[in-house]
Amino acid sequence: MQYFSEIKGEIFKNKSLAPLTWFKVGGPAEYLFTPEDKTDLIQFIKKYPSHFPKMVIGAGSNLLIREGGLSGVVISMKNLNTINLNGENIYAETGALDMSIARKASMMGLSGLEFLIGIPGTIGGGIKMNAGSYGSEIKDILIDVEVIDNSGSVFHVSQKELKLEYRKNNSPKDWIFLSCNLKGVKSQTSIVRTKMKEIINDRKNNQPINQLTGGSTFKNPKKLKSWKLIDEAGCRGLVLGNAKVSEKHCNFLINNGNALSSDIEDLGEIVRNRVFDETGIGLEWEIVRVGKKVHIKREGSYE
Repeated sequence: MQYFSEIKGEIFKNKSLAPLTWFKVGGPAEYLFTPEDKTDLIQFIKKYPSHFPKMVIGAGSNLLIREGGLSGVVISMKNLNTINLNGENIYAETGALDMSIARKASMMGLSGLEFLIGIPGTIGGGIKMNAGSYGSEIKDILIDVEVIDNSGSVFHVSQKELKLEYRKNNSPKDWIFLSCNLKGVKSQTSIVRTKMKEIINDRKNNQPINQLTGGSTFKNPKKLKSWKLIDEAGCRGLVLGNAKVSEKHCNFLINNGNALSSDIEDLGEIVRNRVFDETGIGLEWEIVRVGKKVHIKREGSYE
């Protein structure tokens, strides 16, 4: 593809995307591009036709890729991971892990960003969905974002211009986030680290963090908890093929080791249907599902 002629990063054709996701499932990308740095990405976007398909992937922690894979170019942001201190603010490229930003802030004695230690993704992905945990969300700490659009124009937008809502970003879908500025509050490293340890311990005790899973499967309905609705609908421990509803926290779906992407997605739909039949409430997916659906014979049925 001529659009890669002068780029510095890695390019692979028909590359499996499963290793790039936490679920470890899914088909290939027609092209997988890992830019060397932010400049490399900008140069590529300026050359790449705006009507051709492209998708950005961060840590893959909130992503389910179907077996049919993705056409066009998938862009891995893993090399855009610079984190710098700027007074009481933090500058971060959007491939930086939320956990790394939280740790950097704690080293500098900055409070307000501790909740990022509980979000298993990149800050770019967090901005894209206004991720949150433990009573805080990206909207609370975001100052502004550096963006590139389909035309190759690079510009900054404020947090208010993104019109962030609960697990939702209302910005144009063609925008790719390059970097951001986050606000902190001066505190003491010991205090910040104590709060982070509490979050880490809570996750260990209440979430299936050592299994092949994603983030929360479904968004919480207003004033309700998805896990409780799922539990009350009798779905805790439910199995389909090699996918399972976590018994530890039933708003998490688990790949038992050999699951298909369709096992996980179809199990999620069974859960949604059972919750709706039980309560009349339609759960909304928080996990992002992408790619072409293909029919693959499944092992077993659901229990």
